[in-house]
Amino acid sequence: MKPEAKSFAERLRWARERAFVGRAEELAVFREALEGTGGAPAVIYVHGPGGVGKSTLLRRFADESRDAGRPAIEVNGRLIDPSPSGVEAEVAGIAPDAVLLIDALDHCQGLEGWLVDRFLPSLSPETLVVLAGREAPSPTWTADVAWSELLAVVPLGDLDPAEAERLLELRGVTSGLRHRILDFAGGHPLALSLAASVAMDGGGADWAPTPDVLTVLLSQMVGEIPSPAHRLTLEVAAHAMTTTEGLLRAMLGPDQGAEMFTWLRRLPIADWGRQGVFLHDLVSDAIDADLRWRDPQAYEEMHRRLGHILLEQARTASPADAMVAIRELTYLKRYGPMGEFFQMRREGDFHEDVLRPGDHEAVRRLIAEAEGPESGTIVDFWLRRQPEAFWIYRDSMTGEPAAFMTWLRMSAPLPDELAADPILARAWEYAQRTNPLRPGEHLLMARFFVYPPAYGEISPVQHLMQLRICSDWIRSAGLAWSFLLSPFGDLWDPLMRHLGHTRATDTPWPNGYTYTVFACDWRATPLSVWFDRTQPGALNEEPPAVAQVNSFLPLTREEFDTAVRAALRDWHREDEFAANPLLRARMITSRPGFTAEQSPEILREMLVDVIDGLRADPRETRIHGVMATTYFHRVPNQMAAAERLGLPYSTYRRYLQRAHERLCDALWRRETSDHPALSRMKEMSGAG
Repeated sequence: MKPEAKSFAERLRWARERAFVGRAEELAVFREALEGTGGAPAVIYVHGPGGVGKSTLLRRFADESRDAGRPAIEVNGRLIDPSPSGVEAEVAGIAPDAVLLIDALDHCQGLEGWLVDRFLPSLSPETLVVLAGREAPSPTWTADVAWSELLAVVPLGDLDPAEAERLLELRGVTSGLRHRILDFAGGHPLALSLAASVAMDGGGADWAPTPDVLTVLLSQMVGEIPSPAHRLTLEVAAHAMTTTEGLLRAMLGPDQGAEMFTWLRRLPIADWGRQGVFLHDLVSDAIDADLRWRDPQAYEEMHRRLGHILLEQARTASPADAMVAIRELTYLKRYGPMGEFFQMRREGDFHEDVLRPGDHEAVRRLIAEAEGPESGTIVDFWLRRQPEAFWIYRDSMTGEPAAFMTWLRMSAPLPDELAADPILARAWEYAQRTNPLRPGEHLLMARFFVYPPAYGEISPVQHLMQLRICSDWIRSAGLAWSFLLSPFGDLWDPLMRHLGHTRATDTPWPNGYTYTVFACDWRATPLSVWFDRTQPGALNEEPPAVAQVNSFLPLTREEFDTAVRAALRDWHREDEFAANPLLRARMITSRPGFTAEQSPEILREMLVDVIDGLRADPRETRIHGVMATTYFHRVPNQMAAAERLGLPYSTYRRYLQRAHERLCDALWRRETSDHPALSRMKEMSGAG
């Protein structure tokens, strides 16, 4: 007989205990560790697939810890900043005899090495630690003999048949229905719980399961929600990283926020932590997909409204909370066409920090490895001139710098700065020529993104850099221009276009790369317009049109090369291709019988003719294949093109760079031949 509960928390605790079934072996391991008997583990590592009951087991551990008079500290890896400082903030002031339970470790799996080598050894020997995630412990644990005496690994699987039937009995499922649910869901706790909820809520004896467990069950649950406000609440919870009462007030109005939050929190598919309510990953994915299918227009409107609310939170958050707010906002990007740039499969391996006195040599080593001595000289200059512009991305396990970003901020570059950094000089010239800065305005330039193992590519480190940049865009007053630089302009072009940044300059570098600078004039694109177009960004959007250039002026060589690359990039986008500046180039308009309607077809024929001509040279057969595969065969991105060609990405990039140079040179010769003014431009550009 349970003791009389004196508070709501106690009633909740006894309800959890009554509904808990099975896991006798796992509880025995924990109780031994809790008692601290000789040979008992100091760390318990629970692992198993999604929905198998890890969170339920950890809550039971927490309840038993408190019953034993020990404080229980519960941390959810999904909700914290995935960095050492994020974990340390959650456990600040932890009592020596506490039980620390870290759930959802898979959301910050990159911290595992840091936990083993640095954090866990710093705790009191009286502290008991329980970790839970989908992945089994890495070799970091097993490679150290000392951990074999302190670590208990607990793989968590399905309930056995008797335990599964007991769970259904406790949920009130009649014996006549239990065998159907057991045949359907086996011993998987989440599937059993959802099936029981649906069967008891109107399914009755006629309820029949189907093979698609989560989608069908959740569709039935969503179809029976009480009102449009309840539907929107569930939709928001499935779509957002976390849901708070304040977020629901903003979405639904002040009169309904509290009521809907209480309803959401009581759902069997909801969980909660210090940051708010969230749904199990499998549940939220299924609900989100179902709602997107049911009413695409309402779904997109929810996506847009939610993004604007989170945007306002990011704009007004305190400096300490700003990056958390930015992370919540950019989480929505995974749903739209830019998802590949924001869906990080693993976080926690690296964390952001400021430049510290001992970091200079590491920064020099990183730039030398990634870009070479010419860039190293420029980095040295900026380390002396603007050290506060350097953000360091440290290996979470060792604390050593693994990457850095140089995020320059200035109102007007000084002459020696322009002389020291030719890429900055070209960007500044572009800004002055296009729309000069006014008093009180400044520019931001991401001059270096350096992470040698994935230099210039999509990576978790690059994602952290994007969060910092996005934060400064949103929160900076007086921003006139922003510039972003990449050695792989075509790879990042879709995201840059989405973010309102257009190609400004292309600069060949002694290391063989050509660095593309993307630019955004924030006076021409007001924040309100930019926010509406990009934050969170449409779920299905067409990229913005290529900017028109002055048709009365001939293109410079730099503008010409940029337009050639744009024509290739837009090969399968008719509207974009039709806006390309090359359609007004002399090599097109001087064709006998030329008409404006024919210009897109003439340009296509000319590009194909020059690219096909590469095959005539046996030495260039490979670069012809690279060019054709990249632009004519509808591959999703350059990495996919390299894979189709069977080339390492770095080799593929070298071939593509050479192909671009050959194509641009050939077309520039056609453009400037027998034309005095353009020939002078040709001589000034140094083109042969």
